[in-house]
Order: sequence, then structure tokens, then C-alpha cells
Amino acid sequence: MGLLDLAEKIKKHPENYRESCKFKTLGMLFAKTSTRTRVSFEVGMYQMGGHAIYLDWEKTNFTLAKFEDEVAVLARYCDILMARVFEHDSIIRMARASSVPIINGLSNDHHPIQSLADLLTIREKFGSLEGITVAYVGDGNNVCHSLIWACSHAGVKCRISTPRDYNVHVPLPKNSFTWYETPEEAVKGVDIIYTDTWVSIGQEAETKARQQVFRPFQVNANLIAQASSRAIFMHCLPAHRGLEVSDEVFDGPQSVVFDQAENRLHTEKALILKLLGIEAW
Repeated sequence: MGLLDLAEKIKKHPENYRESCKFKTLGMLFAKTSTRTRVSFEVGMYQMGGHAIYLDWEKTNFTLAKFEDEVAVLARYCDILMARVFEHDSIIRMARASSVPIINGLSNDHHPIQSLADLLTIREKFGSLEGITVAYVGDGNNVCHSLIWACSHAGVKCRISTPRDYNVHVPLPKNSFTWYETPEEAVKGVDIIYTDTWVSIGQEAETKARQQVFRPFQVNANLIAQASSRAIFMHCLPAHRGLEVSDEVFDGPQSVVFDQAENRLHTEKALILKLLGIEAW
């Protein structure tokens, strides 16, 4: 809640934080492609008076040297590090090898920076997180995992509906969500319907099979109609229109996807300040 409170302050008065990260440097390591993660972190550091360095994994010596050695060197140069990786173990290994804070910018198992933006968006739209129910429909992937974690911390009720063979696959807090066999059951009366791509980075070979399995899980007007009359639609982006979500929902009045994307910037600024122990916290 403290992070969300700070993010709100930063969003309302960014000018108050223009020198918060003066002479601070964020090192950003990318093994996966990115739009929102790279731009929001880079812009965020710039707007707070700091600097961000983009490192493409394939164009660094992470491809040659011992992983932990490269992390240790980056930690000598940078004040804080962020990494967008495949295996979650890479984040764990970075944390062990680094003398500075490590931010998980995304791994195959978790996407925590997205869930912070999700909570801020929900709180903005409903005025509070109390009494809110979200239904996640689609693949039980990293976004789903972190959404469940975030909701469990924030007191938000979480329902999920996934194909049985594509359910969540990491340890999660006990009783943190309820699984439903069909999307129609999951979304009845909920305040939020959330979905993500059916094919994540690294799963491209499964595209045809996944599209067939997930077709009944598309978020469309018929599904939205079964939620609460005040329901909103959320997606972490990028969206594959006509697959996990129809155009009429994505572009419709209940969609808050671009507000959600913008909030990545504000919550990441708050996270950086918190991890660096900067007084603005």
C-alpha cells in the first residue's frame, strides 16, 4: 500500500521528484524483447534525474562469461539493476551475486512490476481495493501468477479460468484464488476481467495448438456482459486482437488498458525510490 501511495503522489506531482535519482544509474538487462518495460524504466529514471543503461543480453558478455561474474561487475557500476529474463532462476542467481537491488522485470514464472501497476489502476478506477473481485481468463502464466500474489496481499478476491493443462504452475499463497472450469462461471458479477496473450515469448512453436485450446477463453462482448455493470477490462499488453480479446472489448468503454500501461511508469518510479532508500519514500 505504501508503494501505491507513493506512486499516486509521483503521478500527481512528478515535478517533486525530478532530482530524486540524481547521479543514480539503473542497469537494464534484457534477454526478452520489450516495449513497456524498457521505455517505462528508462523514462522513469530520466524524469527523476537519473540514468538508465539498456543491455541486450545477446550483445553482452553474459553469453560468454560466468553469469554471476557479470552480475557482480554490473553491481559495481550501477546503483540498481533490472532484468527481463526467461528462467526465473536467473533472477534468483542475480540477487545472490549482486551487491545492489535487483528488480524482476519479468521471468517465465512472475511479472511483479506489472501487478503493481494493476493494483494502482484498480484502486484509481474503484477508489479502493476493498471488496473488489477480479477474474483472470486465459493462460495460467507469469502475469496470472503475479496478479494472484498481488491480489492476495491487497485483499482483492481473485478468480481464474484456464484450460486444465494450462493452469498456474508455481507455488502461490494458500486460498489466494478460486479456479473455474469455464470463463462464464468465473466472470459472473466480477468487477474486473483480465486476460493476457495465449502464447508467451518462447512458446511460439506451440502457437497453433494453443490457439485451438484457448479459443473458448476469448474475452468478448458476450463474456463482458456477464460481469458487473461497473466492470472494467484489463490486459498487460501487447494484445493479440481477435484472439484473447475482441476489438469491441479492447476499444470499448470498459477497457482501461492504456491507463494500466501508463501506471507502469509511476509504480516503477516508486519501486526504484523504495529500493534505493531515497527519502521520498
